[in-house]
Amino acid sequence: MTFEDAIEPLLDHPVTRQMTLDTNSETKERQTFKPRRIAVLDTGLTEMTDQPQYRFADNSEARRMLPGIIDNCVQKVAVRPDMSIQEKKAFCKPRRIGVVFSGGPAPGGHTVIAGLYDAMKTNHPDSCLYGFVLGPDGLLESSCVEITEKMVDAHRQMGGFSMIRTGRTKIDTSEKMDQALKTCQSLNLEGIVIIGGDDSNTNAAFLAQHFKSAGIHVVGVPKTIDGDIQVKSDDGTCLLAVPFGFHSAARSFAQNISHLASDAASDVKYWHVCKVMGRVASHLTLEAALQTHANLAFIGEELAAYTDEERLKKAQETGETDFTAFGITLRHLSRVICDAIVRRAAFGKNYGIMIIPEGILEFINEIQIFIIKLNKIIADFNTIHDLDFHRTFPTLNEKLDYLRRISQGMMDSHPFPIWNVRDDELFNQLPDFFQAGLLVERDFHGNFQFSQVRTEKIIMDMVKEYLGALKEQGRYKIGISQSYYQSFMRSRNLDPDRFAPALFNDPNSVYLLVKPGIMSLKTLKQALVTAGLLEPDQEIPGPVKEIFRRSEPDFKIQTHFYGYDGRGCDPTAFDCHYTYNLGMTAFHLMAHGKTGQMAAIKNLEQPFENWEPIGIPIARLMHLEERKGRLELVMEKSLVDLSSNAFRVFKGMREKWLAAKPGADHFRKPGPVRCDSRSAEDRPITLTLNAIDMRTKKRSNDQNP
Repeated sequence: MTFEDAIEPLLDHPVTRQMTLDTNSETKERQTFKPRRIAVLDTGLTEMTDQPQYRFADNSEARRMLPGIIDNCVQKVAVRPDMSIQEKKAFCKPRRIGVVFSGGPAPGGHTVIAGLYDAMKTNHPDSCLYGFVLGPDGLLESSCVEITEKMVDAHRQMGGFSMIRTGRTKIDTSEKMDQALKTCQSLNLEGIVIIGGDDSNTNAAFLAQHFKSAGIHVVGVPKTIDGDIQVKSDDGTCLLAVPFGFHSAARSFAQNISHLASDAASDVKYWHVCKVMGRVASHLTLEAALQTHANLAFIGEELAAYTDEERLKKAQETGETDFTAFGITLRHLSRVICDAIVRRAAFGKNYGIMIIPEGILEFINEIQIFIIKLNKIIADFNTIHDLDFHRTFPTLNEKLDYLRRISQGMMDSHPFPIWNVRDDELFNQLPDFFQAGLLVERDFHGNFQFSQVRTEKIIMDMVKEYLGALKEQGRYKIGISQSYYQSFMRSRNLDPDRFAPALFNDPNSVYLLVKPGIMSLKTLKQALVTAGLLEPDQEIPGPVKEIFRRSEPDFKIQTHFYGYDGRGCDPTAFDCHYTYNLGMTAFHLMAHGKTGQMAAIKNLEQPFENWEPIGIPIARLMHLEERKGRLELVMEKSLVDLSSNAFRVFKGMREKWLAAKPGADHFRKPGPVRCDSRSAEDRPITLTLNAIDMRTKKRSNDQNP
């Protein structure tokens, strides 16, 4: 009998068939889960009302390049109960709309499509939704598929963008825009919905401008796990608190990090260094820290804002300004980390959890200067020589040789060279892998690709080096519990109180630190002889040796990168409700002929009953930004606000969460990502904290003394 013949009955068994299905009970639960609908979107008939009270700064370049959509204002989806028969007929006509995923995946994208699809079919059953395959490439190549009910039902509340897949191609030339317009016209579409991040919504604005004369509308939907699409009007009113996908990714990361916290506190020998996505903003790091109560977490925006007050004061005394006092250095950052590690070790905790953002190096002063200079040099080379820098100089040595040559040439011809001899000297002091990382090929947008650089290795190598120096100085030691020391010595028939004064700084403390001068068995013996506890020719008692050994730290790390796993996780309940209503909002914007608007939900921090579907003018969110060595008009990213409640709470709690004292850590378990659970958090912690109105609390306290 062959293996195939023998295995066939087992494979055909009902239990085997059930256990090997592509779906399980939780998947089915997700696919049948029904997100809540905002009341106004559930009525069917709506109107768009202008909200002129929300104003934005007027960017002259945006006005010049996007004249057709620059005067859009914020619009609110409102109920229209008195619609005439003719208006109702026009509103409820069959519609043909296209949808595009653009950029990296984010949890909830499929639910955006579900909301859009359901709204279209509710409006008129003959409406057709077309999905462009592989993102913008599908739009350029006229590669699309009609999205069916079966497709939508199979992907409801599921992670990823696998229904129609995604891509990163930019439609950034008039030729590409003409081709995209031709595709839309050939399908007789009245508009397209672009689901993407800041660059994708920038693209949506330019397409809206280009398509406007043809009567084809473009609506954007804010997506990015990085959390850096947030919109406030000039008066500080929050119109878009967070993009979709952020909460789900942060919860996914936090759950994994909390598992590491359990492991770290169990075998007490590793520091887990967790790098999370976030190239230019640290929103994910902040949310993950609040979710897990990690011992250490670094917010890049805070590092960039750091000022060395002592250095600044010293320079001011001489009437000078020390510009190196602004912005933290790699050396200083490594010292801050070392201080925290040493403090925890003093209480027996030679382990811990550290979270850093993927783009932390971009917030480090000297590294940022290198990146800016190298971006300019590479861009100038490509422009002047009409060649690709990375193809022309494929190896690190060839790139370094070019830098050395231009540094000499610039010194000869420029009074203020971009790359000078000092830059060359400092750059050559960096490890080879870091040099290669700084010279790595830029991404599609001209950005430095931090995900390809082992950020954590650069920082932790410096930490290890300094910890080694502290260990040699006797300043890095593991504290030994007084109770453990007492019982250990007595169980070996030695008097703990007799040896303690010779061994420890403070023999009466809860955690005992071996004296700094005792750094080896030789110095240990000298201390015991000096204290009269040992004769010069006697051996150190075994239990005393063991106590000394346990005080010697062995610093070990485990590194982890959280990024793609969070992009592809299933959406949380919050993101399920959020994205479904974003999809419906996109439909209503489209149905009312709006273009150049980004679908958004206002009041996300409030109870669901207060959520408001709106459209935000994308052109008003644009600013000039350096890309590939030149200024381009793009949608502005939102950084962590250091004055926000969320950051202030984190700052106020981090000393407690460092737990550099006797007692347990304060690790928090966020729990699994669920879409239908009473225990599921209904919004990000950062969102909840930022919604706290301290003025209201103060007034309440004043009224109730």
